[in-house]
Amino acid sequence: MQESSETAVYQDTSMPTDRRIEDLLSRMTLTEKAAQLGSVNAKKILDEDGALDRETAEELLADGIGHLTRLGGEGSLAPTDAARITNGLQEILGETRLGVPAIPHEECLSGYMGPEGTTFPQGIGMASTWNPTLMSDVTKTIRSEMEAIGTVHALSPVLDVARDLRWGRVEETFGEDPYLVAAMACAYVSGLQGESVAEGISATLKHFVAHGASEGGKNRASVNLGSRVLRETHMFPYEAAIQEAGAESVMNAYHDIDGIPCASSEWLLTNVLRGELGFDGTVVSDYYSIDFLKAEHGISDSDRESGVKALEAGIDVELPYTDCYGDHLVTAVENGELAEETLDTAVRRVLQMKFEKGVFDAPTVDVEAVAAAFGTQAATELTKRAARESIVLLKNEDDLLPLENLDSLAVVGPKADDIQEMMGDYAYPAHYPSEEVTVDATTPLDAIRARADADVAYEEGCTTTGPSTDGFESATAVAAAADVTLAFVGARSAVDFSDTDEKDVENPALPTSGEGSDVTDLVLPGVQQELLEALHETGTPLVVVVVSGKPHALEWTADAASAVVQAWLPGEEGGTGIADVLYGDYNPSGHLPVSFPQSVGQLPVHYNRRPNTATNDHVYTESAPLYPFGHGLSYTDFAYDDLTLSSDTVAPSGSVTATVTVTNTGDRSGHDIVQLYIHAESPDQARPVQELKGFERVSLDAGASKRVSFEVDATQLAYHDADMNLVVSEGSFELRVGHSATEIAETATVEVSDSKRVPRTGRTYFSETEVE
Repeated sequence: MQESSETAVYQDTSMPTDRRIEDLLSRMTLTEKAAQLGSVNAKKILDEDGALDRETAEELLADGIGHLTRLGGEGSLAPTDAARITNGLQEILGETRLGVPAIPHEECLSGYMGPEGTTFPQGIGMASTWNPTLMSDVTKTIRSEMEAIGTVHALSPVLDVARDLRWGRVEETFGEDPYLVAAMACAYVSGLQGESVAEGISATLKHFVAHGASEGGKNRASVNLGSRVLRETHMFPYEAAIQEAGAESVMNAYHDIDGIPCASSEWLLTNVLRGELGFDGTVVSDYYSIDFLKAEHGISDSDRESGVKALEAGIDVELPYTDCYGDHLVTAVENGELAEETLDTAVRRVLQMKFEKGVFDAPTVDVEAVAAAFGTQAATELTKRAARESIVLLKNEDDLLPLENLDSLAVVGPKADDIQEMMGDYAYPAHYPSEEVTVDATTPLDAIRARADADVAYEEGCTTTGPSTDGFESATAVAAAADVTLAFVGARSAVDFSDTDEKDVENPALPTSGEGSDVTDLVLPGVQQELLEALHETGTPLVVVVVSGKPHALEWTADAASAVVQAWLPGEEGGTGIADVLYGDYNPSGHLPVSFPQSVGQLPVHYNRRPNTATNDHVYTESAPLYPFGHGLSYTDFAYDDLTLSSDTVAPSGSVTATVTVTNTGDRSGHDIVQLYIHAESPDQARPVQELKGFERVSLDAGASKRVSFEVDATQLAYHDADMNLVVSEGSFELRVGHSATEIAETATVEVSDSKRVPRTGRTYFSETEVE
């Protein structure tokens, strides 16, 4: 039963938080302290019908608990039920000796990942909007749904920089460029966390660090990177999100870096994360990553040893349930293997969040108010807007799009009429593909039929991954009879929880994108490429719509198709968004956040490679990508001119403003993404050929012009010197304004007058932009 004390400082809401924490900590037994660093998941406390197993819960929560893991999502609970059960567990915790509540957490990469959660475009699609404001609006909506069910902590966003496109989790990322990743991540965090700690949901930056740079593009595989690339490319988004957006949580990555698993790396999780990057929040483990120190990395002989290594490295909370922490940490302290002060330090961080989030003083939510937060018209309109803005027009030969004046239309392909095919791997329907999940969503076929003035004939043609070509004949027949063929193709996304190394390659629903679904090539899976070739043979103009979370090698498609549209995984209103773009009800404005290779053997192909990598060709394949980073067409045209600089020199502690005129030279209104790159002209080390340092989304009516300014701080030009100090170096830098990384329209040069080391607190991460 709860300890009785009218004067307990930790229960006094008028007391400062640090006083309350120290008072509570002083009252805790060693077992109660360790319990605060553990967690319990839905599968352990819910019965087969999704009801709370109270007896089991009371046993597991007797000494308290740190986190409640995915009650709504993993428990497949309707929102009202999720809130009711969360309340019930908090009430059980309220009856323990000290009455310390738990932190409920959920996943929300593309929306709350539970029943009835609104599903927005997957991360790579949101990055294609190049619209941080929209990203923030999306996460504000996610916040309102999660708050309603009692959640105060989220295991999102993903800040991994995607350089190896074979990796299944590319779709979860914001792309290949650290600046764009950082900008979208900061917006994600700001929208989710709100204006104050008490108001919002704690965002978790993951996976720290360089999870997207694994050997062979294999999930959880080793990472081997130099310190400079590790800091300048892979750590930069984390530092920006910590310093600029105040991210409250970080999750370690599964892999090892140069032989040291991230989960056991004190250098990474304490010295760098807390020391260099200034993080002061809670570090949570990726699910099972502490156990993997023994089971996968082989650096530990027992659960206790794994727990000690992880805690000493800097992991505060073990997820998804207590396995290597709990009693193992108690024993380690009692045996002298772990200092109690190390335990106390982590407990303080967990308690700090419980007090600051308000969960300690108000642990339950209003169950009656839950339903109103879900299924709102505002959320539907927002996901529709996000879907539209995420779509990238890659090719549009002879202005075939937008569609108009058609008598007949053929719709073909496995991605045309399947709701789940619109979702990313961390959307609830895709995360549990074996379950029957009802989703209120629109497929492309539904939306096209509702919008088209022409007769629409549909044939699937083939499945996403199966080998059968039995549907080709009917598919080519409807194509041959149509004015235009729309072919919907791509990879199926899901999380692969398979415990076997064998894959059923004839499975028509085999995921080839998503966590655990890494590939050795980037071609369209199954027989989809053969289907496209058969459709091309009919002679009917072919529009290929790629509904997929990854960049496929589309070299043949780029030559043969009349138009190519990259729709990514556009979420529950993706069908409507696609139809709006195809018919011109929305002028496409998405731009690529990754470079599209011609083939997998061309990798790496990201735009900011170093000169010797960027310019050296293979025997049969040049180094240039098929579609470059930043590329995106519109139904109108934009011209840039009159680039001017506020000064042709800048001090290492100063800034320079670059201003360019953008003009809509076409006959319809539209949005353009103005991109600013920098190129070090005579650096003292091999630097990337160019680096993104600013962007602005501009809306222009036909014939209209605007002046767009980028204020670039000199610290944005800094890089790590031979001693790994961050330094602004004297020399010339070319500022480039372009439509993409390869389509540069205007350039100007600025001279940095001197060299200067950048202090940790003196760094500017983003350019200030202005449109007039």
